[in-house]
Formats: sequence, structure tokens, C-alpha cells
Amino acid sequence: YYLHSFAVEQPDLNWDNPQLRQAVYDMMNFWVNKGVDGFRLDVINLISKPDSFADGQPEAGEPYAAIGGIIANGPHLHEYLQEMNQQVFAGHQLMTVGETPGATVADAKQLASSQGQELNMVFEFEHMGLDGNPDPALGKWNDQPVRLVDLKQSLSKWQIGLQGTAWNSLYWNNHDQPRIVSRFGDERPAYRERSAKMLATLLHFLQGTPYIYEGEELGMTNAHFTKLTDYQDLESLNAYHHFVDDEQVVQPEQMLGYLAHMSRDNARTPMQWDDSQNAGFSTATPWLAVNANYPRINAQLAQRTPGSVLSYYQRLIKLRHHLPVITTGTYHLLSPDDAAVYAYMRHMGSQHLLVICNFTAATQTRHFAELPADAHLLISNYDEDHQDVLRAYEAKVYQF
Repeated sequence: YYLHSFAVEQPDLNWDNPQLRQAVYDMMNFWVNKGVDGFRLDVINLISKPDSFADGQPEAGEPYAAIGGIIANGPHLHEYLQEMNQQVFAGHQLMTVGETPGATVADAKQLASSQGQELNMVFEFEHMGLDGNPDPALGKWNDQPVRLVDLKQSLSKWQIGLQGTAWNSLYWNNHDQPRIVSRFGDERPAYRERSAKMLATLLHFLQGTPYIYEGEELGMTNAHFTKLTDYQDLESLNAYHHFVDDEQVVQPEQMLGYLAHMSRDNARTPMQWDDSQNAGFSTATPWLAVNANYPRINAQLAQRTPGSVLSYYQRLIKLRHHLPVITTGTYHLLSPDDAAVYAYMRHMGSQHLLVICNFTAATQTRHFAELPADAHLLISNYDEDHQDVLRAYEAKVYQF
């Protein structure tokens, strides 16, 4: 027998065994010597298991307790990461990021301290759990949008909490999350590019290191599979059978709607390179079907189209390399209770940025007293500035 926190094919390693730890460090050093630039450490805050094996408390209607809260941030986590740092990271120019489900700001301050004894930064998941179902028994499975006020509160907490003591990782997408333009934006053809650029603007002007997941820079959308057989993701299949077949608390059509909105397979469809067979990903039959919209959303077309989502990401990256205020400036949220517009400021000495993002398809009118008359419009997803009037999914950044 063995412990598997995830799939049965994935036995957990016993990190309490010093020979095991040394074998891991030897493997990592093999790749360091090959010249890799860094490591992403999967669910790294689960490596130190508790000393006791008491039963957890199951949620209502569940046969077992969720394991995450039981095994996260165990008694020797920091000891093992400091040892890893000394054995592998020290003396090398490496970038390290740890995936840390359930981590708090306090956890991140220790894991990603500017003192550099453990990791450079961590992936936290708080903002990725804000749009779960109002019924806690259904967990993440939902098809409703996030409340902007909640998103502001979460991102601001991390921006302010880590300022000067640790470092943020900034992301909307990864292999475990649905496509952000379908989730927090608006994938309808009239709004897809605007909202994709708006979400990119919001993220890239925050303090931290932005991560761009394959296809995000094209505005790739959810796949909208319509049959259970379209899915391969174990989490999605298990959830369907649990809620539809076993518990019978969700109708099949509703659960398929939840999967179309939240399944991890939405992020795992083949990369859309061009408009050829299978979007140029492969001439063989891919593991998952290609998103049907690949003829109009693909990298080749984006490279040829002025003003594409791809070109906008390139502009954002260039700005981050040239404006120190984005890297080191402090963060200040404006209008925290505004349910439609996310606005914040960045400050570094005499340098200031005002970031304004309309999260709706409706026209909004907002006046910001913080904005001086001589402010310079640094970037926007519209060609002209209408000052206080914000059009559908408009994003703009002023510099002064």
C-alpha cells in the first residue's frame, strides 16, 4: 500500500527519507548542469506529511475528507526547501516557483522571502477559487462569472501583503484552469479581443512576474465540448459521475455546462498555430479535439494582423522592461466596491501609473480625481481616448 494524494498511478514520495531527498537533489542538479534556467515545483507545499494520521472531517454528503488541508504546509516543509536551496539553487542563476495550493500571504512571505533561502515566488490559488458554485457541495463547478469586487479584494491582498517582503507570481491561465477570456472576460466575437487585452493589461501592470500560458497571448477560448466522451480530464470525469450518476444532484445537461465553463481540458486542447489540419499542431489524431474556432484564432493569423492580441502582449512586455515603476512601485486600489471597473495606481517616487479596466460590455462613466490634466495615455485597447467614458471592456493606463 502507499499514499497517493492524487491519481492512483501517482504515489507520493516519502520526503522524510534523507536518501530520497538526496536522490531528488541529484536529479535536479543533473538538469542544472545541463543549463536549465529554473524549476517549477509541483504542489511543493504538500511534501512534508503530518506526523499523525488522524481522520479528517468530510464535507456534507462526501465519504472522505479532502486531503489538501491535512497535508499542506507540513512540519518539515521549510526545512526541506531550505535544504533544497542549499543543495541545488545556491550559487546558480535559477528562477524557482512553487505551486502551493491553500497558501496564505503569511505562507508566501516565508516561502518566497526576499532573503532567498527557499523559493523566488509561489503560485497561489485564491483568485482562481472565487467563482465556485454558491453551493459548497459542488465546489468549483459553476457557470457564473466572478464578482469583480471579490477579485479586487483578493489580488489587492496579495499585492499589498507581499510588497517589500516577497514576490508575486501573476497568472490568469495554466494547465489546471479554463481559458481566462471565457471565464473572466467575454469570448463573444465582438468582445473577445477587447476583453483579452483588458485582462492582460490588468495583470501585467501588477507587481510580480507575469506568466503567459500557451494560447493566452492569442485570446484562445474554452473548447465548449458538448459530450462527456469529449473529455479526458480525470477531475472532470470523476465530478460528472459523482454529481450526476452517484449523488444525482445535478442534471446531465447542467453538469456538461459546468464542464464547458470550468473543466481543465479547456486549457489542454492543442495549441492553435495556423488554420491547417488540427490547427498545425499535429497530422496525427490529437489527445483532445482542436477547438473549432482555430481558423480565426491562431498564431499565424495573429502575427499577420496589426493590433492583434499577440501584438498587444508584446507591447505590455516591452513596457515592463522599460518602466521600473511596474517592477518596484507600490500598489494602491481605487474604488474597491465598484462592481464594474477595476482601477488601481502604482507609485514609485515621482512616477505614477493609473490602470483602468472596464470588466463589462456596457459603457461606464468614471472620473478619477487622481488623474492630472497632463497625464500621458501609455497604452489602451482602443485607438482613441474618451477620457471619463469607458467603452466595452476598455483598458487604459495613464502615466504621470
